[in-house]
Amino acid sequence: MPARIAGTGRYLPAKVLTNDELAQRVATSDEWIRTRTGIHQRHIAAANEQTSDLAVHAAREAIAAASMEPDDIDLIVVATATPDMIFPSTAAIVQDKLGIRHGGAAFDIAAVCSGFVYALSIAESMVSSGGARNALVIGAETYSRILDWSDRGTCVLFGDGAGAAVLVPAAEPGILTSHLHADGSHRHILCTPGTIQHGAIVGTPFVHMDGAAVFKFAVKVMADVAVETLAAAKLTPADVDWVIPHQANIRIMDATMKKLHLPEERLVVTVDRHGNTSAASIPMALDIAIRDGRIRRGQHVLLIGVGGGFTWGSVLIRW
Repeated sequence: MPARIAGTGRYLPAKVLTNDELAQRVATSDEWIRTRTGIHQRHIAAANEQTSDLAVHAAREAIAAASMEPDDIDLIVVATATPDMIFPSTAAIVQDKLGIRHGGAAFDIAAVCSGFVYALSIAESMVSSGGARNALVIGAETYSRILDWSDRGTCVLFGDGAGAAVLVPAAEPGILTSHLHADGSHRHILCTPGTIQHGAIVGTPFVHMDGAAVFKFAVKVMADVAVETLAAAKLTPADVDWVIPHQANIRIMDATMKKLHLPEERLVVTVDRHGNTSAASIPMALDIAIRDGRIRRGQHVLLIGVGGGFTWGSVLIRW
């Protein structure tokens, strides 16, 4: 049976960090950040907020929007690169914090900024095959914990947040098709290579990024997977009403739209207010566009993710 999204939600920490405030900590300026990334501000998790806490806030919104209760959920998939701990999974922690006790499956997906697209595709497969009935898919990140705040090439880009969606069986397709890819040979251009060994951090625990290489790779694969996904549904870019890409950088997003020959008016943008929230960026942008009325019934919505690994993928939805 096909699956559709029945409800969405999002959560942003209360603390807002503006470009001007960042300029007091590192050699940068509001103009430098805005002109290169499109980012004006980002949200930062409080010291007592874990990734699972952000995820639970977004999950409760999505479950309520779907007119459900937490116990109706029998699958939780959390996409995150910043889990609460090595194990158990953040999804299992979210399950506990939501008070779900019936033993439904819960696991994490580590596909970084493509994580929500990966998680949504996997959850859709499980719902459509009968492996789960009501799935909660979450992208949640606390990237502020893995940033070197003296490195202006990375610390100005990222923020914290969470977005969620509830998937349910449908009489007709909501999610039309999805395509996922990875190429580990590019893993060095965007990574956090530190590990824990014998109780100590080995290597750097901070985000490392080759910005120019990421830009070039991201634009190519985002456009390619969009075309692949649309072709599988026998559609063209002109049939797409809204494009919701990973909110990494406005230049990457604009370049992708140009490759698809689509007008900027069909692009959902939140990077200016949120920064790059990795796996949380797509579901938060989706929730905003649904709640403000831009996304309407019958429209085609294209989600495109790309992230470290390198991973990339796309999901096409008929709303």
